[in-house]
Amino acid sequence: MSKQEMREETERLVREAIERRGLTITQGETRIEAVCGKCGGKTRVSLPKGKTRTRYTCKECGHAQETL
Repeated sequence: MSKQEMREETERLVREAIERRGLTITQGETRIEAVCGKCGGKTRVSLPKGKTRTRYTCKECGHAQETL
């Protein structure tokens, strides 16, 4: 299944759920897997709705930085 087919299938399922009114769709927090600029370690960071950058500390080396 290609990415386009997967998108179309997802959109179809969402439309059907909305038509049944059994599902309320809300926009939640965004999760980013940030890569540390110092050690290269990966850290998952949650962003509040509407924000694109946030401060975080690397879980492996403790280096404080901002997401891009």
